[in-house]
Amino acid sequence: MPAFWKRIADGMRKTRAVFTDNLQEVFRRGGRLDEDFFEELEEVLLTADVGVETATALVEDLRQRARRVGVEDVSAAHELMQDVLRDRLARGRSADGPPDGLSEGPAHGPAAAPVDGAADPAPPTRVGDSERRPRVILVAGVNGVGKTTSIGKLAYRYTQAGRKTLVVASDTFRAAALEQLAVWAERAGADLVRSQHGADAAAVAYDGVRAAIAREAEVVIVDTAGRLQTNKNLMAELGKIQRVLGKALPGAPHEVLLVLDATVGQNALSQVTSFTDVISVTGIVLAKLDGSARGGVILAIADQLGVPVRYVGLGEQLEDLADFDPDGFARALLAPIGATE
Repeated sequence: MPAFWKRIADGMRKTRAVFTDNLQEVFRRGGRLDEDFFEELEEVLLTADVGVETATALVEDLRQRARRVGVEDVSAAHELMQDVLRDRLARGRSADGPPDGLSEGPAHGPAAAPVDGAADPAPPTRVGDSERRPRVILVAGVNGVGKTTSIGKLAYRYTQAGRKTLVVASDTFRAAALEQLAVWAERAGADLVRSQHGADAAAVAYDGVRAAIAREAEVVIVDTAGRLQTNKNLMAELGKIQRVLGKALPGAPHEVLLVLDATVGQNALSQVTSFTDVISVTGIVLAKLDGSARGGVILAIADQLGVPVRYVGLGEQLEDLADFDPDGFARALLAPIGATE
């Protein structure tokens, strides 16, 4: 059994208890594919917080696929439903795989230090004769979504892969945030650049990237202040940080991750829309998936917004961050409880 399938299934027990049991019951009853079946299927999708628009689209997709291949029986449509979910979840994803090169799937390119059997195909390139060009990752999200924890987990992935990693504490708005990030960076084995409470956040981000170049760090993870997406001044500051990173290192940031809390369900969609108006979000980290019965929102994010989910948080330990795999996620949703044991 693929490692991701097992991990995601174990970490999604609450979502699966709501979603999978009901979904299995819909397909288990057998009979012909009729309007009663499709209506019941749509209701089950809504219980997992997939949302009306996406639930309707998924049902229609299944209807069309069944018609094309001549499937008329409910039980025979189960595999088609897995294909429907996988294809929707894969929307917006690059064919080249995770941008950090630390994948739990098959290796591509020359192997380097492994993470859970991973390969690292993209070592940092040189700038001039002596400087390394670090990979700069900007991380954003509202307060309470699990942003600091996710940064710690991400830093740990890189340090475990043998990458020299530096975390930049640009959340200067809250003194407690600086201390929390320092703890996570130390646990992950990453260096930390910070300033005093109340310092200019963009200036700290700039100094952090320049320090990373000087220290020949390979990865830079820049934290930002947790903010409500309705606060225009704080959102404007976030946009400034992104621009300043490009001045510190042309081309930076190379990845902009938005951390979302899986437990808030459909409310996460409005957060994505607000943040993408200000910064160039390239991927989603869906945190707290292990504690949510509303994990179906991941389908709505992929389907409606086209922003790829890069990682999912499955617990509180440093290693509890998994690359998101659409096929594994679809299998976990549709597999009966206990099938992954």
